Amino acid sequence: MNIDIIIVLSILFMTAILLIVDKLRIDIVAVLCMLALAWTGILSPSEVLSGFSSNAVITMIAVMILGRGISRTGLMAGFSQLALKFTGSSRPRIITVLSVASGILSGFVQNIGAAALFLPSIINISRSKKIPASGLIMPVGFAIILSGSITMIGSGPLMLVNDFLIGASLSPYKLFAVTPVGLILLFSYLLFFIILGKYVLPQNRAKGDPDGLQTRLVEEWGLSSNIRYFRVSENSPLTGKSVEETSIWDEYNLNIIAVNREKSVEYAPWRETRFESGQIIAILGKEQSADNFAATHKLLPVARPKNLNLLDDTTGAGFAEVVVPPRSAIAGQSIKKFGLRRQYGVEPVLLYHRGEKVMGDFSDIEITPGDIFIVHGLWEKITDMKKGHDFVIITPVETDEKDASRAWIAFLCFAFSAGLAVAGFSIPVSFMSGGIAMVLTSVLPIDEAYNAIDWKVVFFMAGLIPLGIAMQKTGTALFLAEGIISRIHGNHIFIILLAVSGITVMFSLFMSNVGAAVIMFPMVISMANTLGLDPRPLALLVAVSTSNSFILPTHQVNALYKTPGGYSNMDYVKSGSGLTILYLAVVVTIIYFFYL
Repeated sequence: MNIDIIIVLSILFMTAILLIVDKLRIDIVAVLCMLALAWTGILSPSEVLSGFSSNAVITMIAVMILGRGISRTGLMAGFSQLALKFTGSSRPRIITVLSVASGILSGFVQNIGAAALFLPSIINISRSKKIPASGLIMPVGFAIILSGSITMIGSGPLMLVNDFLIGASLSPYKLFAVTPVGLILLFSYLLFFIILGKYVLPQNRAKGDPDGLQTRLVEEWGLSSNIRYFRVSENSPLTGKSVEETSIWDEYNLNIIAVNREKSVEYAPWRETRFESGQIIAILGKEQSADNFAATHKLLPVARPKNLNLLDDTTGAGFAEVVVPPRSAIAGQSIKKFGLRRQYGVEPVLLYHRGEKVMGDFSDIEITPGDIFIVHGLWEKITDMKKGHDFVIITPVETDEKDASRAWIAFLCFAFSAGLAVAGFSIPVSFMSGGIAMVLTSVLPIDEAYNAIDWKVVFFMAGLIPLGIAMQKTGTALFLAEGIISRIHGNHIFIILLAVSGITVMFSLFMSNVGAAVIMFPMVISMANTLGLDPRPLALLVAVSTSNSFILPTHQVNALYKTPGGYSNMDYVKSGSGLTILYLAVVVTIIYFFYL
């Protein structure tokens, strides 16, 4: 063992420790690893920085852009609604349906593409069913990774294995030769998470989750988030009255957040809006107060109309905390004179004025700089308040403007990129082509495309890729593999298969799965010839084992899903350790009994 191998092993060990301890951000750890390889002279400056131009990083950037375009058009909204019809609110059922659907797609499309396509649906389902996103995103991501073994085109190593077999004068595998392995893996995985999911999956909410922000606002300001729907009956005394004349703010401490007519909806109706028979009104406030108001005015409770569904969905509407800055146009005026509802289409539900909380009817209070409003409305309306100079929005509002008219264009862009990949073009070129197609077809503005890129993930991947290069360049990977294989030589074939799979898993955690496969393919083919075994099953074992990357978020799918899920590295260690063992046991057993 030479000094270069010792240095690389030391850097590898320290990087692994830092990732597991999780005291530094993953991108900082990766950059330190990258710089350490430069400081010690293991890699040249161009090799150290090569990660930023690697296929994996460019693919990740392109997939983030594609994912934002898919989300922006609501392309997967229909799938989300269909999935919920079969699953209800049961998390195990939701995980099963999402895992099977995304997993099957992952068998035919590169798994990072499947991950980008399904992420909007996972988040929508999480919000609509009030299930923490952290309990859904990770298991679906794991399903996408392992389901790449359903066909021989599901992952890079599986596509590469036939090239090595042909080069060694061995017959290649056909498209569905690996399908039994992939399907059994997917079935075993589903059982694992259905039985043990509540013990191994993180239960925290994702960072920045809108549900958590809304809960905080409701609790801190003593608000009611209850929305009830009522129809104005023919003999209702409400008919012909304006909103102001009902005394709904003063006497009942309720707010009317929408009035639904046959063909239109008026959000945050202004004080002079008059009620008509047959209208459906959405009332925000305590349930008992709403019932009292309905009984007094002969209103009939009804189910939520379809065109008002955004009001109960955190992706569409909610509360926001806004401050009146100096020189605001509303300063010195009342909201009645300013016309807050008419100008912005939001409903003011609370005012914090001169140190006092005011609820009910505060229409005539003169607003002063520093006053705080709590308003309820569609996120797009609240976002409009940010564009002027009258209000400062305190609540982080991440609007997701849906342009359903371009959903099919977004689908064609995604299909175009997937088609290029299947046709043989490089993965980064294929997905980047789809991403730029979304920009050129106005699915996604170029500024939003740049904002879609999670640079923390980009630096994390770019920083770790040189470690894989160093392991190959210095012979560290070969040294480890040969050392372990030499020690297991002569053992039972099952033990040998288990060791080969374990080495491949270890390599795939810190280098690309293709890199791990490139190192292992020649070794296992040579070893099989020495042992008098068919080399093809051992090569297939290596190709499948490269997808066993669950313990750390180093796989592209895990890296993409880490931020939306709000996960720590220890979440992956906890959830991925058991799955890694299960994966090893299933794959080795199947190869041993059915392929050798």
